[in-house]
Amino acid sequence: MKISPLITVFGLVSLAFTLATGLAPHAEHWSQHAKSDNLLGMMFGDARKLFANQFFTMADVYFHSGYYPSVFDQNARQEKEIISASRGQKETEVDEKKEDFFGKPKDWIDSFGRHFKITQHTHLENHNEREILPWLRLAADLDPQKIETYTVGAFFLREHLARTNEAEAFLREGLRNNPGNPDLLFELGRIYEATLPEPERARNVWELGVRKVLELNPKTDEEKQDQKQTFDKLVVHLAHLEEGAGRFAESIAWLKAAQKVSPVPEELQKQIDALEKKVSAPQK
Repeated sequence: MKISPLITVFGLVSLAFTLATGLAPHAEHWSQHAKSDNLLGMMFGDARKLFANQFFTMADVYFHSGYYPSVFDQNARQEKEIISASRGQKETEVDEKKEDFFGKPKDWIDSFGRHFKITQHTHLENHNEREILPWLRLAADLDPQKIETYTVGAFFLREHLARTNEAEAFLREGLRNNPGNPDLLFELGRIYEATLPEPERARNVWELGVRKVLELNPKTDEEKQDQKQTFDKLVVHLAHLEEGAGRFAESIAWLKAAQKVSPVPEELQKQIDALEKKVSAPQK
């Protein structure tokens, strides 16, 4: 059975109110700071990121139509599937059949109980993807710095629900909270390039994204890998945009930049070779 976001919020609000009542005598100095926070931030305080992550997880639960691993199984999953889907990565039918979160029934009670819960791996479709939006909205309100909330929300608004204006507005909200974030700029460019289409705006946004990603100073290996992936997708999309506009020399330059970070530089070289033939071909 799916749980309404409002019921969850009311439960959390009750908990927050109870805690706030006990802490109020010690929290007078918070008053000025609280005025600048949104209502949810005021209620949840420093715990809001934890709640935001849970709301984001609930969006993934809804994406699976309620079929989801337990908290003990979730840690083994490398990435939430709504993130993978927003990046164009989809499970094959074979993969979905192999994925069995529940395993064999532990006993007759477990076997009987499965008649009353979802035990089949399916995804929301046919505009039912809108069910994940309230959870993403709550996650964004609680943790405005969680970039995946904006990119995933914008993807489903744009790709599955044809609500392009709302997708753009959500990304721009993300950029107000995270100025110059290259992942948000990449998603904004996708709206201009593929949906509207406005290739010049896409080019400007993606070129800004390239400048911003080069300004990053990653410290951990994970941050360095994220920077490479973001740079790769930005310059590859710029290369394809320039190729579509007949600007082959510019496209080649972007592909050569992508080769420095791409896991498949040989595939990019094939594209470069094909473009160089077009450049050297005699004009008719």
